[in-house]
Amino acid sequence: MKKADLPFKICPVCQRPFSWRKKWEKNWEVVKYCSKRCSGNK
Repeated sequence: MKKADLPFKICPVCQRPFSWRKKWEKNWEVVKYCSKRCSGNK
C-alpha cells in the first residue's frame, strides 16, 4: 500500500493531518492526537 492511500485524521490540537501507522492498527478508531506532545496539550 502506498503512503498516499493510507487513511488520515486531523489532530484537534495542532490542526495538522496525520496518517495511519502500523502501531495504531488495532485501535485506529480510538486515536485522536498525532503525538504525545499534542495529547499533553489538550
